[in-house]
Amino acid sequence: MLTKKRILFIATEMSPYLELTEFAEVINKLAITCNNNGYEVRCIMPRFGVINERRHRLHEVVRLSGINVSVDNDDYPLQIKVASLPTARLQVYFLDNEDFFKRKHAFTDDNDEWYEDNGLRTIFFCKGALETVKKFGWPPDVIHCSGWMTGLIPMYIKTAYKRDAVFSQSKIVYTIGENTFNDSLGKDFTQLANIHANIKEKDLEPFKEADNTALFRGGATFADAITFGSENVDKKLLAEFTKVKGKKIIPFTDWTGDLTPYLDLYNELAAK
Repeated sequence: MLTKKRILFIATEMSPYLELTEFAEVINKLAITCNNNGYEVRCIMPRFGVINERRHRLHEVVRLSGINVSVDNDDYPLQIKVASLPTARLQVYFLDNEDFFKRKHAFTDDNDEWYEDNGLRTIFFCKGALETVKKFGWPPDVIHCSGWMTGLIPMYIKTAYKRDAVFSQSKIVYTIGENTFNDSLGKDFTQLANIHANIKEKDLEPFKEADNTALFRGGATFADAITFGSENVDKKLLAEFTKVKGKKIIPFTDWTGDLTPYLDLYNELAAK
């Protein structure tokens, strides 16, 4: 009997839980489409304070508790919650932490001011997502990362986690979306993001500007395939990544169309 291929979606946003851009709805549709086409599907996203736990029936996964995520010599406890995606029998895992995600807003405060620790929150989420997958003991064939907050994950898989058996066969798809912030993740972002001795200075180079464009650039640089999730992508990124040798590229198309190009891409990557 053939085992099902596994696809993991790691996203900043996903409908119906959090909708910051139109791609939240696309991730929902992609997860359901893959589930209906024979893939074993799991999804991971941050448990932002704006996500209503009662309405979406989130509950803690006790067997996955006890993970501490170390960033810059500090340990942060990771709490993992789960919900079943409405209309589909697949699970969405939410990464939570008292310090980082128990806030009324996703990235800005009541006065629309950028949270100063968004850089640290990003690193915590990216490392936490990969530690969660290790805890699952569930090796994904394809990992599709979307949203700027997932930008470090492709680089981490190719460097810090490259010797982890759970990721040894994983192919990475990264979606470049529209820029949604003009702020900085901090002058020390790349220093904090260096979580492992296998990460070299050149690996952090794409992230050095520590802004929205840099996170997209870094994610796309280390991915095996790139998709464009908006018609409003930064022109510099369009120029850099529309044609990249050795990478499969899916250009942006109207989301009212079908998602067959994505499914074809997943099938192609999972077969390698």
